[in-house]
Amino acid sequence: MEESEERDLTPQSDSERCQQLRKLSELKLYRRRWFFLGVVCLLNCSNAMIWISFAPVANIAASYFMTTLDTINWLSLVYLVISIPFGIGASWFLDTLGLKSAVILSSWLNMLGSFLRSASIIYFLNAGHSPLIYLFLGQSLCAIAQPLVIFVPAKLAAVWFPEHQRATANMIASMSNPVGILLANIISPAVVTEEKYIPLLFGIYGVPAVLACVLATGGIWQKAPPTPPSVSAVNPASEPFSSSLKALMKNKAYIILMLCFGAGLGIFTAFSAFLDQILCFKGYSNFFAGLCGALFILFGIFGALLCGLYVDRTKQFIEVVKICFCLCSFASIAFAVVSNMRNQAIPLGIICSLYGFFGFAAYPIAMELAVECSYPVGEGTSTGLSFISGQIQGLIYMLLFQGLTKPVASSSLSSCGVDQIEISDWSVSTLVMAALTCLASCVFVIFFHTDYKRLLREANTEDNEETERELES
Repeated sequence: MEESEERDLTPQSDSERCQQLRKLSELKLYRRRWFFLGVVCLLNCSNAMIWISFAPVANIAASYFMTTLDTINWLSLVYLVISIPFGIGASWFLDTLGLKSAVILSSWLNMLGSFLRSASIIYFLNAGHSPLIYLFLGQSLCAIAQPLVIFVPAKLAAVWFPEHQRATANMIASMSNPVGILLANIISPAVVTEEKYIPLLFGIYGVPAVLACVLATGGIWQKAPPTPPSVSAVNPASEPFSSSLKALMKNKAYIILMLCFGAGLGIFTAFSAFLDQILCFKGYSNFFAGLCGALFILFGIFGALLCGLYVDRTKQFIEVVKICFCLCSFASIAFAVVSNMRNQAIPLGIICSLYGFFGFAAYPIAMELAVECSYPVGEGTSTGLSFISGQIQGLIYMLLFQGLTKPVASSSLSSCGVDQIEISDWSVSTLVMAALTCLASCVFVIFFHTDYKRLLREANTEDNEETERELES
């Protein structure tokens, strides 16, 4: 029989505590947790590839669909706009109906959205209206799918993985999203060298969407393991979603984390979406911009792996996140300065690598920290609100950064495309981006303090079990 996945915010009675202690001897791990993790990774990766698929080739896509760069940018922005209202529903859905329902529904929405996007290149379907209708409708379905799967990692780690694997599992599932962005930054510029290859791009990104849906629908049949993997997963609860929200809004540490993490996530979202346009004005090619995006994410995954393994051993969540935040700020300042210079390919590559290393390293650990400082609120709710904060701020920042650009006349030194009218100078935007990163880092380092509530609960429960055993003997 499956265990419920929700947490109880009310104190335990003596009988409940005794029952919980007896269950500790039944803790068990299941190998199928790795299959579940693999499906979530594939789905998260596919959704991210669809999200950012046109950003590395924005100028070519704009020419193919006979529209403007701002319209192509909205293909990325639509994810942020839609995930904000649907994010609250996704948090409720995940903590109420469980992992199985969330992952399967997300996989179907992602696959159907991928199919609908492809209708924009079928000429007889576009007679009498713009193909952008299908493109934006499909992108919107995939955007609805995003919060359902991107909120999953912390919940999946808590429900299926033991205490010493939680941060690593969270890191693997969380980093599958930037892996998708990495692949898009490599695949899109490599495939779309000319407008005629745009249809091929739809087919390439459709394959993992279909595969993820098939694996999720056919291979996931339980929302939780028959027996819990950790002490904190032993005692299920059924606290209403509204009570969880109220508890989070009264939690000062969580609010600081939500705002600062959201700022970092929003800035990284804007950085990924606009990197090609930032660099092309100074003469850097689409391929080089894609390479910088790839280094940004590749080193970010490496950093997340190292920090995830370290935190699983030491439990130093706060120290690691604060250090990463500070070093990420230095990298953002360096990027703002060097990106406005020509012929600085090697320094830019190094800076983007460091930016990603420290920025993405903090991402999964911050998600675990959100659970630790808000426990026993459900993982889907605590991580979901943090992500929604990032989406809201990301939308604001993307509109702000676009508004701060300075339109300039076409130049032979630019690589933005001779057919594009709106070539822009992003120097002011990158400086503001760095300033916001530094502000979020300072606020987090100075004001964020919390206890590790979930770890304390587990430690106390284990101590009680040991005491009971000693008394019995």
